[in-house]
Amino acid sequence: MYLPGFPAIAKDLQTDIAHVGFSLTSYFVGISVGQLIYGPVIDRYGRRTPLLIGLFLYLLAAIGCAFAPDVFWLIGLRLLLALGGCVGMVAGRAIVRDLFPASETAKVFSTLILVMGVAPIVAPTLGGFVTASFGWRHIFTALTLIAAALLFMVYRLLPESKQPDASVSLQPKKVLKDYLMVLKDPEFITYSIAGSVAFAGMFAYISGSPFVFMEYFGLSETYYGWLFGLNAFGFILGSQINRLLLKRKTAEQITRRASVFQGVLGLLLAVGTVWGVLDVTGTLVLIFGFLFCSGFVAPNATAVALSPFTRYAGSASALLGSIQMVAGALASVSVSFFHNGTPLPMALTMAGCASFALGVLLIYRHKAKRAEMAAASH
Repeated sequence: MYLPGFPAIAKDLQTDIAHVGFSLTSYFVGISVGQLIYGPVIDRYGRRTPLLIGLFLYLLAAIGCAFAPDVFWLIGLRLLLALGGCVGMVAGRAIVRDLFPASETAKVFSTLILVMGVAPIVAPTLGGFVTASFGWRHIFTALTLIAAALLFMVYRLLPESKQPDASVSLQPKKVLKDYLMVLKDPEFITYSIAGSVAFAGMFAYISGSPFVFMEYFGLSETYYGWLFGLNAFGFILGSQINRLLLKRKTAEQITRRASVFQGVLGLLLAVGTVWGVLDVTGTLVLIFGFLFCSGFVAPNATAVALSPFTRYAGSASALLGSIQMVAGALASVSVSFFHNGTPLPMALTMAGCASFALGVLLIYRHKAKRAEMAAASH
């Protein structure tokens, strides 16, 4: 929602867009660390109570962001905002794993993407309107009201999907041991890394797109909001077609094939940017296709990664989410750090993410085939 306000924030706080971009990076860092904290907590105390506490912290941080006196305060408060809000990401995935069998989770995650997809369609457009009409600080006023509404709905409407489990230890050594147990699962580590790095390509787009479309291509805040919504629609469209494909193909098959297409589109975006042959339309078309592929990769990779876990679904969900956000933070930092006044940092980061994810999947598939052949020979 605050992306269209980047130029206004930079002007008001007397800084540049690259520094404002670090407030997005700090948010990713907060989400990464926060999820690792919440994972064992929601396994120990259930889902609702940690949700309520985290959302209250989010509300307080949003109020603080609205009154941030300089960009460094904004960066720090965005970190607190993430530490509060990330509980929803952990609990949401864990609740799905609580309520549905592993064979159904890919379809459910695709449905959740449809629900969550309303936000990226509406938020940048609304953010552009709020910035133009009332100023960027009122974006965080709106986030405060949203947090209050979420608190009310969780308290009144959300039933508990997992009762507290006192046998789940919160001692650091035991928590670390549980996380290491999750990491030792080859399916989890492969699909969490591949899915997270591919998803990081979207974060590179989120971080770089305000400059690319509003500064480099000269689009208005409102027009940028509509384009952002169009690309979000591509992501949603892919996730809903994915639900249909899951009737005929496995989540693993769809993830691999979508990764191939995403890698090709990422390379075309990078090469076209390097050669200077892409105008705003060409850039938009390739990004739309890239995010369309993400709509297939994200839910399937998440479902496959979480499928081996039941009791420690919260910890697995937190670890998966943390890996996602670390990858997203690195992609965001890459775009901001290599900012050179062109779309090149964004394009190269997106291409690199898609290519790396595809490589991880292909290596895992190759090892799996070799293991199958070895087993057959015996």
